[in-house]
Amino acid sequence: MAQLQDPTTVKLRPLPNLIFMSRWLQLPLYLGLILAQGVYVFHFWVELVHLIEAAMGDKTALQTVLSAVAVKGENVPTDAKLTETTIMLVVLGLIDVVMISNLLIMVIVGGYETFVSRMNLEGHPDQPEWLSHVNASVLKVKLATAIIGISSIHLLKTFINAGALTDRVLIAQTVIHTVFLLSALAIAMTDRLLAAPAHAEH
Repeated sequence: MAQLQDPTTVKLRPLPNLIFMSRWLQLPLYLGLILAQGVYVFHFWVELVHLIEAAMGDKTALQTVLSAVAVKGENVPTDAKLTETTIMLVVLGLIDVVMISNLLIMVIVGGYETFVSRMNLEGHPDQPEWLSHVNASVLKVKLATAIIGISSIHLLKTFINAGALTDRVLIAQTVIHTVFLLSALAIAMTDRLLAAPAHAEH
């Protein structure tokens, strides 16, 4: 009976080896996303500090917060106060940053694990639950789900601030969110249909 060759000792021919090694060209992309993650962390803390300072009565911070949540083209009154609606809009903005950050983590960790190299995190106490069975299809569905979550936050911010927006903007954002939702459902259904023949073969 022929012995199976250890896959770690298999030497590829030059051209296949070059093609296979080209996957490492994606590494700078993931490193760039890590830097983008750092920018989001910085932005999160800047917005949070402004909100805390505004709550403590700092007029400059209050104007910054109001300008951040104001509708484009809307004038911010100088005597405006920090209201519950303004706080809610700022907090939703912070949640939006966190959800985009989660999306970045999924792309960085899941993409590197799927397309570049194994991280060998099996048994690690901090291994993400979804990473143990991640593949291109699972990653695609999770990304679509994350995008729906981000779109939901944007839509909620729009509805809270509906009085300052036109009907056209409200309808457009609702339609866009619905398209995202239908796209995610289509991706999930396609993934299930493609997975069914594979399970049937086993």
